[in-house]
Amino acid sequence: MNYRLGYVFFLALVAALGGLLFGYDTAVISGTIDQVTEQFHLDSIMQGWYVGCALIGSIFGVAVAGMLSDRLGRRPTMLISAVLFTAGSIGCAIATSLTGLVIYRIVGGVGIGVVSIVAPIYISEISITRYRGQMVSLYQLAVTVGFLAAYLVNYLLLKNSHTASYETGFMQTLFVTEVWRSMLGMETLPALFFFAIIFFIPESPRWLIVKQQEERAQGIFAKIYTTAEAVAKQVADTRSTIAGEVKSEWKALLKPGIFKAVIIGSAIAILGQFMGVNAVLYYGPSIFKDAGFADPLFAQVLVGIVNTLTTVIAMFIIDRVGRKKLIYYGVSGMIVCLLAIAFYFVFHEELHLSFIFMLVFFLLYVFATAISISAVVFVLLSEMYPNNVRGLAMSVAGLALWTGTYLIGQLTPWMLEHLYPAGTFTLFAVMCVPYVLIMWKLVPETAGMSLEDIERYWTKDKQ
Repeated sequence: MNYRLGYVFFLALVAALGGLLFGYDTAVISGTIDQVTEQFHLDSIMQGWYVGCALIGSIFGVAVAGMLSDRLGRRPTMLISAVLFTAGSIGCAIATSLTGLVIYRIVGGVGIGVVSIVAPIYISEISITRYRGQMVSLYQLAVTVGFLAAYLVNYLLLKNSHTASYETGFMQTLFVTEVWRSMLGMETLPALFFFAIIFFIPESPRWLIVKQQEERAQGIFAKIYTTAEAVAKQVADTRSTIAGEVKSEWKALLKPGIFKAVIIGSAIAILGQFMGVNAVLYYGPSIFKDAGFADPLFAQVLVGIVNTLTTVIAMFIIDRVGRKKLIYYGVSGMIVCLLAIAFYFVFHEELHLSFIFMLVFFLLYVFATAISISAVVFVLLSEMYPNNVRGLAMSVAGLALWTGTYLIGQLTPWMLEHLYPAGTFTLFAVMCVPYVLIMWKLVPETAGMSLEDIERYWTKDKQ
């Protein structure tokens, strides 16, 4: 073994902490919807706007993330995202109006968008080829841990608010009368930690070579690889893939082969959002409440636990099983579960079905999602594109992803109201079909391929 695996995993873990913030910021909203809706008298459209406003920020974040990371570097861009997370979470805790709350949610959303692009890129660029799937999956694992943390914080803070009493008016408001403030504000702690620990990791060596800072890149590769030969090979492989290529400009994405990869990546990203995963994350408690469960936040905690544990499993098998097989098996399971949930909402009264029936299939759906599309999407998107345009290409795919996420966040309350839960979950099941077809026909199996080999796959016979 000619590499220091522990050191590489440390670098990947630090970058993956951005995913924890992403996950917390995404999931925490689920526990605040009912309180904010009641306090500010929101209808279904405004409720969707409250949930979706952060995603507007995310769309902007991904639009600039690629440019920032390609120009400033991967590490400085992650620092920017940490600052945005911190500002957004503090602002949400002290906002005095719905307008102020929305603005700070958008600020935090920009941080989400930036880190969702840059962190997977950084991890893929410092990873060992053999373990790249596992390492990028650390990011997704951190996202799911963030989900679980948000669900647990929401549950515990709400439970505490029923019995707690504080002497100061601010603390009483924060933790009792308007407990949604503390739910949103708790993100400040991991955001500050993320900001501090980024200073302990180096810049991406592949980015440095693109920027003709080869000496610095060699020094970083020397910390990753134990032999001079291995360092020289990494430098040479990276140098060979960027020789003669244009600068990181939008027109570079139109090159034959690369354009095809961008379109496919964007299709994967946006379709994945119409398969129900974020509707579950955002509106799970509301769905459980409609299904007749007495403690919907506890049920959402179960969702978070299954999501996290499954992601751990996916992290260890993604390089062995392969990206495509995980998609085939997982999405097939998603379709079955989504149709079963729809069946419950139509026939549970007639057939006297217990809520447990729906909960079991709900958790199985989360399992199938976490082991397939959630585990694979960021791995694929982070490794599909050439070094010199990876940031920009990821931004395009990320823009598609967050556009889909926004639409689902905005439309789910409307769909639940007009299509009813049964129609909504049936629609999600139908949307799984084109996703599988694209993966089957158009996406190569990238497990075991180096980033340079993947680039050559897309550009072969296209020069």
